[in-house]
Amino acid sequence: MKKFLVMLAMMTMIISMFAGCSSSTEKAGSNTDGPIEIEFWYGLGGKLGENVEKFIAEFNESQDEVKVIGIAQGDYDETVQKLQAGIAAKKVPGAVLLRNDPMNTLAKKGAFASLTSFIEADADFNKDDFINAFYSQGTIDGEQYALPLYGTTQVLYYRKDMFEQAGLTEESLKTWEGLAAAAAKIKSEIGVYGWEPMWGPDNMIDAALSNGAKYLSEDGTEVLIDSTEWVETWEFFRKAIHEDKTMAIHHGGQGWEYWYKTIDDVMQGNAAGYTGSSGDQGDLDFTIVAAHPQPGWEGKAAAPHAGALVGAIPALASKEVQEAAFKWLTFFTSAEKTAEWSINTGYIPVRESAQETEKYKEFAKNNPQIAVPLQQAKTATPPFVDPTGGKIYDALVKAADKVEIEGISAAEALKEAKEEAQRELDKVNK
Repeated sequence: MKKFLVMLAMMTMIISMFAGCSSSTEKAGSNTDGPIEIEFWYGLGGKLGENVEKFIAEFNESQDEVKVIGIAQGDYDETVQKLQAGIAAKKVPGAVLLRNDPMNTLAKKGAFASLTSFIEADADFNKDDFINAFYSQGTIDGEQYALPLYGTTQVLYYRKDMFEQAGLTEESLKTWEGLAAAAAKIKSEIGVYGWEPMWGPDNMIDAALSNGAKYLSEDGTEVLIDSTEWVETWEFFRKAIHEDKTMAIHHGGQGWEYWYKTIDDVMQGNAAGYTGSSGDQGDLDFTIVAAHPQPGWEGKAAAPHAGALVGAIPALASKEVQEAAFKWLTFFTSAEKTAEWSINTGYIPVRESAQETEKYKEFAKNNPQIAVPLQQAKTATPPFVDPTGGKIYDALVKAADKVEIEGISAAEALKEAKEEAQRELDKVNK
């Protein structure tokens, strides 16, 4: 009996040793009898998610070396949270879709593999064909840590029938003051909300930038988010939502729920227009709505953000998995696929040559709305790279909820946000 127990203990130890040697970062590349399997994490739903899965199926059918498995997350923020948890547990995907700011922050902490060696080894990779404003967002200290999968900016969508019924034209959307007057006229004459900004700070940030607002002082030592330009802009939206009631927002819910409720309000005739992503175009009926660039203020040029959603590869993934993931990312960013993505979703293609593909030219001829985000992106403000690793933006998120949901004055909300953000910036600058 004693001998049996000793043997059992030894077997248990051996099994534990083998189990301990197995790593989730290795398992995707360990199948030598078939294609390398990699997970691709993305935070998209609705038709956008369907288009991702379509691309994955096409990639898997196009070759037999790599098999991509798409894993949908609730949204972009949830993707970051899951990735951080996965890094801590050493269970990471082969590739992940992220906003540029969290990618930049995580890359500087060593979370992502450099793609430079893969790019240099790929004779067919033409980085000069990428739109530089998008490609450069994946570059950190001369190394490429991500590829832009699609460009995005927020534009205006409005119901043509309601504007016509109220005697309005797109000229009303040339300035924010004009949009506010149009929203009031529609509320008065038709009885629906004239406009719906999208929940969160992004719409109000864009409008503030178009009012001349800055995030930081020139020397990078002072947070400026409580300046007159910021306060005037955010108070404009607070007043329209809570006092004039010519505007409204949807907030809360799971994932992108608030976003689709906003779209539904416009498509179902409960609101005359909204500010949304270029990527909404796949969910819109352009026999009903039209697209228009974001406006500036009276006497000021529009300056909203335009950025890229990027694909990155976790550094914890094995070299074999990294190589497989790079093949997937280059497929997604090819001229033909980025053109197709733009046609199907409204997002901006990341390659110059995409606009020369026959499919894109034919679609643009019959669907002029696809050119609106691209037109805006050419003069837009590059994404803000938060030196605090996102703490300044977090402060703006809290302030936006106070203004949009609680109706707290912009001056008060932004003063508190500035104090919180300044403390974080001071820590970085010590």
